[in-house]
Amino acid sequence: MSTESNGTAKAKRSAPESLRLSSISPSLTVGDLDASLAFYRDVVGFTVGQLWEHDGEVLGADLVAGSAHLLIGQDDWAKGRDRPKGEGFRLFLTTTQEVDDVAAAIEARGGSLESQPQDMPWGGRSFSMVDPDGFKLTISSSW
Repeated sequence: MSTESNGTAKAKRSAPESLRLSSISPSLTVGDLDASLAFYRDVVGFTVGQLWEHDGEVLGADLVAGSAHLLIGQDDWAKGRDRPKGEGFRLFLTTTQEVDDVAAAIEARGGSLESQPQDMPWGGRSFSMVDPDGFKLTISSSW
């Protein structure tokens, strides 16, 4: 790693050239699509970009917040109904908005926070919450 003039680390490209992505869209398998849609749309504040249907049944959605996408899909239960979700996994979401305002809006819309906004030792502020399936989210200010 090298360091840019602003003190942030910059990864060196390998030869042959390393992978370059313009975005990443995580996809979560959820137990109750309607509950997850309501949580991410009505509580967290995502908008619905697309709904995916098959034979008239909504089976998934593309959720959009700024330039970020989160995909959710209804579990088909092929691996069992008692399969735990969200273990060992956390989504880190970064915003240019005031984190305290985002947290307050989520609480005003009925959401509960796992941790209140706080300053982080590495800079920025963040708070955490858990979705209906146990997936953990941390929303942070830009660092």
